[in-house]
Amino acid sequence: MRTTALGRGEATEIGVVGLGCMGMSWGYDERGRDERTSIEAVHRAVDLGCTLIDTADQYGPFTNEELVGRAIKGRRDELVLATKGGLVVDDPATFRSHRDGRPEHLRSACEASLRRLGVDHVDLYQLHRVDEEVPLEETWGAMAELVAEGKVRALGLSEVTVEEIERASAVHPVASVQSELSLWSREPLADGVLEHCTREGIVFVAYAPLGRGFLAGRYRTPQDLPAVDGRHSIPRFQPEALAANQAVVDPVRKVAERRGVTAAQVSIAWVLAQGEGVVALAGTKNPRRVAENAAAQGLTLTPGDLAELAALPAAAGTRY
Repeated sequence: MRTTALGRGEATEIGVVGLGCMGMSWGYDERGRDERTSIEAVHRAVDLGCTLIDTADQYGPFTNEELVGRAIKGRRDELVLATKGGLVVDDPATFRSHRDGRPEHLRSACEASLRRLGVDHVDLYQLHRVDEEVPLEETWGAMAELVAEGKVRALGLSEVTVEEIERASAVHPVASVQSELSLWSREPLADGVLEHCTREGIVFVAYAPLGRGFLAGRYRTPQDLPAVDGRHSIPRFQPEALAANQAVVDPVRKVAERRGVTAAQVSIAWVLAQGEGVVALAGTKNPRRVAENAAAQGLTLTPGDLAELAALPAAAGTRY
């Protein structure tokens, strides 16, 4: 597995394909969850060099961190453990949450995450969303205190602007920025966030590189989704948008067929082609899919492939 450096100085090497654990406990396919299989998926990821294991206290809420804690028991030193705080769930049934960037909240949230994960520190603690009611400098300063206390090794931001990255960086180094990036979500390329991260040596963690499974080519109608699944509420998965978005995924399939790989692997390879400091955080609870996703790091897209993918139409429907 190719790696990239998380942080500066005594940087930690992480695999360019990571494992997003959210769907094991939250958001997708509620009836298809199986703890034993999910734990196998985590172990398979670590075995293959997908060393960034990512969770958050929001997922569940809390249950995903507990699951990940059980999965990494006895293997803590083999992986880079990442979690997030700053989003508080109001209604698990509808996934409604609110932002809380108060210093006292982030401190208590981090300490609770450590207990659930069964560890004395996390390698990467991320602000899940910036709270517009709290100055970012105050939030980030409190998180920096967690680094000084040894509870956290590095800090990351999620879904932020270049201006917010710069404000945080003035207080404490930003090791990573996590934002959605895929063939149907290219905002970080247009708004300068990825370019800024590349220039400043900040790892860009691309979550949902498979478009929440859509770019793997498995969903043509809402009926193809599991009956109990949060994607039913996402605009891009509504019937009219889903039909229109086949114009996004069909060319991906064609590239995959020509290269003898899967559409998912093409999608991940495209994300990785956006820069050396990019990590594709591919979520799955299936060990076989973990292996498929990991293999994508060995796929080099040709200029012709990239030109075809650059010509894809914009997705119909918003991300949320």
